[in-house]
Amino acid sequence: MPNVLVVDDENLIRWSIRQRLERTGHTVVEATTGAEGLERFREGVDLVLLDHRLPDANGSDLVKQFKAIDPQPPVILLTAHATIACAVDSIKDGAYHYAEKSLDLRDVPALVEKALETTRMNRELHALLARERATYGLGSLIGASEAIRSVKVLLLRVAERMATVLLTGETGTGKDLAARALHAESGRAGAPFMNITCSALPDSLLENELFGHERGAFTDAQRQKRGLFEQADGGTVFLDEIGDVSLGVQAKLLRFLEEKTFRRLGGASEMRPDVRVIAATNRDLVRAVREGTFREDLLYRLSVVDVALPSLRDREGDVRLLTHYFVDRFNRELGTTVTGVTEPALRKLEAHWWPGNVRELRNTIERAMLLFDCDVLDVDHLKIAAPVRDVANTYELPVEGIDYREI
Repeated sequence: MPNVLVVDDENLIRWSIRQRLERTGHTVVEATTGAEGLERFREGVDLVLLDHRLPDANGSDLVKQFKAIDPQPPVILLTAHATIACAVDSIKDGAYHYAEKSLDLRDVPALVEKALETTRMNRELHALLARERATYGLGSLIGASEAIRSVKVLLLRVAERMATVLLTGETGTGKDLAARALHAESGRAGAPFMNITCSALPDSLLENELFGHERGAFTDAQRQKRGLFEQADGGTVFLDEIGDVSLGVQAKLLRFLEEKTFRRLGGASEMRPDVRVIAATNRDLVRAVREGTFREDLLYRLSVVDVALPSLRDREGDVRLLTHYFVDRFNRELGTTVTGVTEPALRKLEAHWWPGNVRELRNTIERAMLLFDCDVLDVDHLKIAAPVRDVANTYELPVEGIDYREI
């Protein structure tokens, strides 16, 4: 039941508001002065109806004090002589609305309900954004090494910018996580995050997925299709494996990045979505430019900010952190009860070259927890491919203790 604070020195006004609001299921708390209103406000309310002129305070000043205590509850200022100038000033001070008093105050319940609904929606949005940041924000990039901390600092610095970001690094270094973190830490977190693996589709389908088409644009186009750039309006589009895109699609991407407009296939209208583009590749695009397989001008447009994700072998100390993180994660996902990892096993993991980086480490831990029913992971539970730098260190998964009839 919403709790409404009414701050007014006129008994008739307070009584009238109370009668109307209680009929619609609201609880009403009254105050006759600004000081008393602040005291009641600190006790917790959902909305404030505030007289603009009180014996001991000015309504506009009280709005600022209310917002300093708790910015969430909306404040509606009531006055006997509303003016446009006063209304504008009160909104600037943080008031939700500015209304003129009337004898029957018949519009107050509807105004209160609208303000409370707005507050509920804002709280839901804030909760959604908090969950987005908790799940996909910079905290999802596990590690305490100097290499990964430098990346986090850079990502946080550019998160709120509109600039296009190019994520580079070896396969498995977490470029997809970095892209999602950029989105989650930005003001676009409440808008769509659309991603596509460019190498997974032929040119015609990739262009269609990105830009969409009009009905009748080709034989099977029975209806209009909105592309990813259009669907992500207000949000982010992540183009993974951008280095594998053909020159033809590159040209269309370049036009979109430069002019911020595109046309659906078969369309005549210019679409202008508000989209931030993040791209990623494990290829050397400078070399691809020299070889003529990647446009130099597109590279410049994509790499306004270039973020290089470090390989796991360059992240001192992070193998241990990531190992414990993955054990906890897979305990939850697989229903296992692994309590830890032995020191010899940790040293073996740290000694590995990890050509597949974090993805390879994740798969190694998951495989061990799936195949072995144990409380603690040990050396014998780890199957690690022979590293390029040490072929003699090849390790084969032991078969003892595995009942293949149960697999």
